[in-house]
Amino acid sequence: MRVRMRTAVALVGALALSLATGCAKDGAAGSGANTVTYWLWDANQLPAYQACAKGFEKENPGLKVKITQMGWADYWTKLTASFIAGTEPDVFTDHIQRFGQFADLNVLEPLDDLNIDDSAYQAGLAANWKGQDGHRYGAPKDWDTVALFYNQKMVKEAGLTGEELDTLSWNPKDGGTFEKAIAHLTVDKNGKRGDEKGFDKKNVKVYGLATAGAGDGDGQTTWSPFTGSAGWHYTDKARWGTEYQYDSKTFQSVVDWYFGLAKKGYLAPFTDYTDGANPANAQVASGKAATSFDGAWMISTYYGTKGLDVGTAPTPVGPTGKRATMMNGLADSITKDARNKAGAKKWVQYLASNECQKTVGSYGIVFPATPDGTQAAVAAYKKKGIDVSAFTEPVTDKKNSTTFSFPITDYAADVYSLMRPAMQGVFANDAPVSGLTKTNDQINLILSQ
Repeated sequence: MRVRMRTAVALVGALALSLATGCAKDGAAGSGANTVTYWLWDANQLPAYQACAKGFEKENPGLKVKITQMGWADYWTKLTASFIAGTEPDVFTDHIQRFGQFADLNVLEPLDDLNIDDSAYQAGLAANWKGQDGHRYGAPKDWDTVALFYNQKMVKEAGLTGEELDTLSWNPKDGGTFEKAIAHLTVDKNGKRGDEKGFDKKNVKVYGLATAGAGDGDGQTTWSPFTGSAGWHYTDKARWGTEYQYDSKTFQSVVDWYFGLAKKGYLAPFTDYTDGANPANAQVASGKAATSFDGAWMISTYYGTKGLDVGTAPTPVGPTGKRATMMNGLADSITKDARNKAGAKKWVQYLASNECQKTVGSYGIVFPATPDGTQAAVAAYKKKGIDVSAFTEPVTDKKNSTTFSFPITDYAADVYSLMRPAMQGVFANDAPVSGLTKTNDQINLILSQ
């Protein structure tokens, strides 16, 4: 198919780049018959998984785990290239956003013989890793949700309280109490707040809300808490949908309102965001923004920032009467051409076990997929003086909250390549949201191939 050819060309291009920079040379080479190679991207989680590796090696004499950690961007470039170069690891940390592409390329090993019990993990995590063929390709690892981080000093100076931020609501017409709070937290160079007469939106000193970019096609830490609480869904089905719904009036009205916050001067502009150099947490840390939506994986980063007294609040209640947050769950996958497939399966089974997940939870870095692992993490955060209820309550309180997953479809890379510039056009260049209908048609045409 034409689309598959485009994806293949993209992969070849990634391989060429990797070879040119020399990053595909070490790969899984040099691993012995008794070694399982394992790749992950999060440096903060490395000590926890080194501890799991020790436990695994003790239970499996003769087997060794070789862990390789690299940064997010390098991780995916190198992994993609490794599938072509034949240097892929035996096991790697997988992201649901990439699952569709890897399943399409047929580079993952089915894990049905591991007998993963869906009920052993937080609801929905295990089911997300089943392909359209009915086979499982990932063992649940951890999960995260999104909440509002805020500078407690700035909130207090604005005359607001944490309790008020905990009960915010919004709507796409006037923004509700959420927009009022963000406006009041915004301060221009003359000390005028965003809701005061004479506010200069062209010369803002402190933005009420940090920017995390345009959100691409998922909006995880940008617009998704709002589209989710407005009742919108990415696709026509929860998993493996065949039609995206970026042409929805609900979606487009919410996105228009959200990016409209920047026009009013309350949301930091697109140009203030750089994924590596100036992400949302850096804007809050520098005092450029009072609040930011961010994921649970950033808890330790925010609370560990020197001189920053931070608090968290749940996402605001939307038109549906509920809060909403993406609940993303990572998994461990085995590559189809793993050199030590038998050892890899034992390692993945151990990674998915309550024993390993409780170990990971005890480090207070992420929320492991098993309930016991999650409780271990909550306890570890509590010891550090960190209240993580803004992240955990959406998972347990289904009456007042709703969670949703990344869109899981074929041709994920193609969807990304179309939605990324389209969303940037809306945010950065004031392109009309109605133009997303055309982009949606292009995406659905691809999915129909």
